[in-house]
Amino acid sequence: MSSTRRRKPERDKPLLSLIPAIVIAAASGPVLDAAYPDKDIWPLAFVGIAMVLITLIGRRAGTGFLVGFIAGLSFYLTHIFWATLYLGPAPWAALSTLEALFFGLGGMLITLAYRWGPRVWTSAAGRYAAVPAVVAALWTAREVVAGTWPYGGFAWGRVALSQSQSPFADLVSWLGLSGVSFVIVFITAVIVQVLIAPGPLKLSAAVLPVGLIASVLIIPIWPTQQNGTTTIAAVQGNGKAGYFDEREPGDILVSQLKATQGVIGHSIDLLVWPENGSDLDPTRDSSAAVALNLLSQSLGGAPILTGTITKRDGLYYNSSLLLQEGRVADYYDKVRPVPFGEYVPDRSFWEPFAPDLIGLIQREYTPGTRDAVMNINGMIAGVSICFDIVDDGLVRDTVDRGAQIILAQTNNADFGQTDENQQQLAIARMRAIETGRALVNISTVGESQMIAPDGSTIQEIPAYQPGYLLQTLPLMRGETPAVKMGGQIELFIVLAGLSALVAAGTGARRPRQGR
Repeated sequence: MSSTRRRKPERDKPLLSLIPAIVIAAASGPVLDAAYPDKDIWPLAFVGIAMVLITLIGRRAGTGFLVGFIAGLSFYLTHIFWATLYLGPAPWAALSTLEALFFGLGGMLITLAYRWGPRVWTSAAGRYAAVPAVVAALWTAREVVAGTWPYGGFAWGRVALSQSQSPFADLVSWLGLSGVSFVIVFITAVIVQVLIAPGPLKLSAAVLPVGLIASVLIIPIWPTQQNGTTTIAAVQGNGKAGYFDEREPGDILVSQLKATQGVIGHSIDLLVWPENGSDLDPTRDSSAAVALNLLSQSLGGAPILTGTITKRDGLYYNSSLLLQEGRVADYYDKVRPVPFGEYVPDRSFWEPFAPDLIGLIQREYTPGTRDAVMNINGMIAGVSICFDIVDDGLVRDTVDRGAQIILAQTNNADFGQTDENQQQLAIARMRAIETGRALVNISTVGESQMIAPDGSTIQEIPAYQPGYLLQTLPLMRGETPAVKMGGQIELFIVLAGLSALVAAGTGARRPRQGR
């Protein structure tokens, strides 16, 4: 005799009751943050992610959103505490809350994956591979959405960025940042599945994460090919470059000029100054133009790449100027000015909510429209200004356009002695590995470094000390799989994760025939 019935869910009750889940979710933030610079205890990424996942197993959508939100808020309040030094606690709290909302939505989807997946994928492969893969894909999808929306998103705090000093960093040359995030969360989710497995299965199942980790770690960095060298000097002036610093016009320019004196007498192909390396725009200020031209002549005519604020047709741009033979040979305007930092999107809408805060941001930088590649006497350089470095598409585009080296100019002066600088430096390090290019990360106040294509540090200047870097660096050619297919890999992970969740939800609700 046949009957129609639902298959009994594998787990009808949450792994943890709500109060312990909330406590663990709140504790997961500082643990996960400790995996990133400046603490750089990268194995804690696995611990922090596992703490989040165990709070979500067996939950319903509503409480899944709640514990995900708490975990996200705990993480971002810790991770971007440096934001309080720029405009105070309000933007820090607002941005952390926004990111926590995304975290909550991601937590809700992961909760559904844990609820529906085991009902549909009932085999060992389903338990230890399919469910963790969907969980990792949904985590990655949340990172992708939060990193692109709204107003260009905030791609800070992606799991992959915690691994810049770990053995997993090489994997970014194959899979890109989103791919590495997927792998780290997938491994963690497999470990969690092993830990919650019934007692007799634990020992046999334990070989799965061990084998998975070992197989990932033996993958070498993707090799790119050297195609010449270039000698570059990069100068950290340690001037008063913060937005609210008290200074006279030209103070930053003078600081940079003083710190560059040690370079004079060396034969170089290019001098690189940071973002806002000159607070006087040489296209509008004759004294700055004369000073920079004389400096170039004292360096044997070497071109100078400096950041400054330009104004054209009544609009302000955060620009990088290539100065050569007394003229602007090329320039790049920052494509990704920071919303609510370098400009206020929809100012008329947001100003009534916080008029004093919004009023502090007077200058409105216009997003640039030019490509970020410059031909400097035959050397093709990709230029990145500050937060441009977090944009996957911008970085890949420079290599697509033939960049042989990456010049990352930044100004970290607004964030003082916080770990913002180290976090950004970690992103730059991952970009070097991802693209297979040497990278010059030069800041107004540091910490500045020259980074090899394999991510190793070639030379550095400590934070808040004037100084210069001077090295002969390799020019590289060839594209890594991350550059060629990084966008497609990311899209596949997101679509596959969401599609699998929908399929699992449909399958979990479908009545099953039994006898």
